[in-house]
Amino acid sequence: KPLLKVGDKVVLETIIETCRSYGFHRFVLAVNYRAEMITSYCGDGSKWGVEISYLHEKKRLGTAGALGLLPEVPDLPLLVMNADVLTKVNLQRLLDFHVNQQSSATMCVREYDFQVPYGVVKIDKQRLLGIEEKPVHRFFVSAGIYVLAPETLGFIPKDKYCDMPTLFESLLLNKFEATVFPIREYWLDIGQPNDYERANGEYN
Repeated sequence: KPLLKVGDKVVLETIIETCRSYGFHRFVLAVNYRAEMITSYCGDGSKWGVEISYLHEKKRLGTAGALGLLPEVPDLPLLVMNADVLTKVNLQRLLDFHVNQQSSATMCVREYDFQVPYGVVKIDKQRLLGIEEKPVHRFFVSAGIYVLAPETLGFIPKDKYCDMPTLFESLLLNKFEATVFPIREYWLDIGQPNDYERANGEYN
């Protein structure tokens, strides 16, 4: 998916160039499925003026688990992003928020609306209490973008699958400060074919 084209560029290239515009220059890509295609396309990053290295997963480790392969713990907060997400979120504001909140882990979230396509019936045993016609439920969902303080990496198990919700739950259990950063700007996950088509339609 990261090598699919949206507009005239592959998704991963758009992500890298967006991050570079905010001053990021060191990138680490976790690769597993068809890793050779990604390493061949991206190389060492010099064609974009950045440094790219790779974490090679021998098995699927999950978004957080892959970070357990990092050869060294960074000194500064780490921006972690799924490679199939297109967004115009202001990364500087995100990092400033993370630092100002003195957060150990920040999760970007999106508001998600779900409309029940029927009248929802409220009942008490056999008694009808009321009917709510096609109600809309609103939730906040993970946007696949995170900022992690260096000390959080110690909670990632070595060589075991670990997704981001599991890492955040572990941090909360250990009394670490975790925050959410709502994304109001453009955001789209191209994980489904209809979303990919939408992304191409909205690219300009």
